[in-house]
Amino acid sequence: MTRPSNEAEYLARMVPPSVRGVDRRTLLRGALGVGALLGAGGLAACSSGSTSSSGVPTGAVSGTVTVGSNQSDAVPKAAVQAYMDAFAKANPGTSVKINTVDHNSFQENINNYLQGSPDDVFTWFAGYRMQFFAQKGLAGDISDVWKNITGMSDALKKASTGADGKQYFVPMTNYPWAVFYRKSVFKDKGYQVPKTLDELNALGAQMKKDGLDPIAFGDKDGWPAMGTFDQINLRVNGYEFHVSLMAGKEDWTDPKVKKVFDTWAGILPLHQADSLGRTWQEAAQSLQQKKSGMYVLGSFLAQQFTKGAEQDDLDFFGFPEIDSTIGTDAVEAPIDGYMMSARPKNEGAAKKLLQYISQPEAQLLALKADPSVIATNDQADTSGYTALQKKSAEFVKSAKSITQFMDRDTRPDFASTVMIPAIQSFIKNPKDIDGLCTSIQAQKKSIFGS
Repeated sequence: MTRPSNEAEYLARMVPPSVRGVDRRTLLRGALGVGALLGAGGLAACSSGSTSSSGVPTGAVSGTVTVGSNQSDAVPKAAVQAYMDAFAKANPGTSVKINTVDHNSFQENINNYLQGSPDDVFTWFAGYRMQFFAQKGLAGDISDVWKNITGMSDALKKASTGADGKQYFVPMTNYPWAVFYRKSVFKDKGYQVPKTLDELNALGAQMKKDGLDPIAFGDKDGWPAMGTFDQINLRVNGYEFHVSLMAGKEDWTDPKVKKVFDTWAGILPLHQADSLGRTWQEAAQSLQQKKSGMYVLGSFLAQQFTKGAEQDDLDFFGFPEIDSTIGTDAVEAPIDGYMMSARPKNEGAAKKLLQYISQPEAQLLALKADPSVIATNDQADTSGYTALQKKSAEFVKSAKSITQFMDRDTRPDFASTVMIPAIQSFIKNPKDIDGLCTSIQAQKKSIFGS
């Protein structure tokens, strides 16, 4: 059976009738067992390749290796295709079958996907979310792949390591979250980069007078606003409290958490209105069209800007200081890469592919197609980096502490079933912070057990 070219037809064929029409959060809770939703790996996994578990094959591999990808937007999708084609060319007996699924659907159904018929290799994230599936036995140990990896920092290896000390992830690219703006707009209007929250508020007020939405904002998909919470929490309470909160070790009714939401409520009027009906791409386009002055997002927003002069006009600054005793040395810089399923049908080719992904040449192919990200291998040639990439690399390198992102630093079920609706509820009604935090805490206790 081959996957139909029409996405709707594919989902209709793969999802049981009883599941169709159910909203995505219900699917995420896992009550309906929709492992087939993302089980495309089972459709194209017929392979004659090696399945040796003794290490990475030293010679060419053969057969089909399947890849589950959440890179559904045009630019990153093209990047994936570029380096997968290069791998196949270097291994003539091997073909790579890429099964691309909408980014949000992939993330929200990852648990069912991995328990069903996953691909040999799949896109995922470093840190807590990697560890979560490794502990559940749903990811393959690739410590032997890491024995052959060079050019990766100890921090990257740590971010790729499970609680058992084994490696389950290969980093490929990362990118910073910050406050992005167009240099030409700031120059024409005489705006100065704000260094404190007070300066941000003053700048926002001036932008409003100038007819701009101060901060572009789109949270239709649920996850983008998580980045704003993270930025404010890191500035209000610092790195240690933030990661502890994400790990379920703190009480969401703590005054420290309420201060985060209270601070956010204070600057919410600077944000583009009606954000719950707008995607991040649409919000990014308002920045691109010079209708908004700033945008708190990851550097991937550059995908919405035309290569050349328009992308060169894009710049960023770290989220401003809120508490001088906390400072601004914590940076959010998610690491994207690949994992191997627990029981790959072509383990030899899967491990060979993962080793290739770790190498500079593969990462540079990704960057060539998508200049909004930076390579994780420090041996990659950065001479071709755009100004934005160079600044991103320095920004991440200079950080004292690095976080991943809310939906990567905490349990996936907590992020998706609790925090997405909670934050969207806050955006609708930022006045009931006590009730919001009480609700989050009650749900957190049921998920984390404390």
